[in-house]
Amino acid sequence: MRCILHFDIDAFFASVEQLDNPEYRGKPLIVGGDSDRGVVATCSYEARKFGVRSAMSIVVAKKLCPNGIYVMGRMRRYQEISKQIFSYMRTHFDHVEVVSIDEAYIDVSFEQEPPYEIAKRIKKDVHEMTGLTVSVGISYNKFLAKLASDWNKPDGIFEIKNGDVPNLLLPLPIIRIHGLGRKTCQKLNNIGIFTISDLYQYPRPFLNSFLGESYAKEIYDRIHGIDNRPVEEYHDRKSYGKETTLEEDSEDQVLIKSILDKYLVRIQKALDERSLMGKTITIKVKYHDFEQFTKSYSLDYHTNNLKILQETLDSVFESLVLEKAVRLIGLTISNLEDQDYKQFNLLELF
Repeated sequence: MRCILHFDIDAFFASVEQLDNPEYRGKPLIVGGDSDRGVVATCSYEARKFGVRSAMSIVVAKKLCPNGIYVMGRMRRYQEISKQIFSYMRTHFDHVEVVSIDEAYIDVSFEQEPPYEIAKRIKKDVHEMTGLTVSVGISYNKFLAKLASDWNKPDGIFEIKNGDVPNLLLPLPIIRIHGLGRKTCQKLNNIGIFTISDLYQYPRPFLNSFLGESYAKEIYDRIHGIDNRPVEEYHDRKSYGKETTLEEDSEDQVLIKSILDKYLVRIQKALDERSLMGKTITIKVKYHDFEQFTKSYSLDYHTNNLKILQETLDSVFESLVLEKAVRLIGLTISNLEDQDYKQFNLLELF
């Protein structure tokens, strides 16, 4: 039986701000700035009591929590503390998979110390080192370990054992299933599926038709306690991208294109510095009413040649039909490959 820990720093950005600024402690703090064009990056637990959550627009957050403290994020500071914590993790454990700036999986299957004691030690050490609290989930696979880390937040430990499945899962709302987004949950709600227990009533063939075969299998397995994904010590980056919320909603295609061109140069430079090539260019658009869509094109080969990438971006942009004023614009290059495996391409000679 495997034993996996999921480690999550509690309200990371907000907790760092409260750590560095004692006057923020115990108050509803929202990281994301004060501009009505902004988006909540994260918020303190005091702010969450008002219904504020990550990815919410600042406008909505202010309506829910008008007396909150709104601050700009300091990514360099967050990265500094994150590196300190994960350096500690890698020093003490052989198998650590960092999945974001504030969370990681740790495979402790072969550790001599009981997993609950390991979790307590991690929490103690991180708090002494940084002043931050963390929550730890323990289980026999990654899905359940992540679910467990959310159970007793903040500053909690929770373990889901083999015998707890499925009874422990059945009453949970489907939004607690990692991998199901809000839009998919809404679609399922529309047909009467609100809890994992509801989802259990539907056979795989139905879910295949509703979610797509591979996605349905993944969700079906997870709610039955099956997740064979290993803890991977190194994660290849799947894409590079940049996006921005405009100062004002705009229908100015020249302005929008200039932003995409600027981002392309930055992304191409990042790929080149890391000896990576991309194959797929994706433009992301969010309208003033928060409706959003993406438009992509995949080349027949991988490249980091700026001229070819620029021509591809030009072509994708020309195919866009912008029907409303744009709030947010973004660009991503994905389907990456190491340059060492590059296939010779005549087009890059010109």
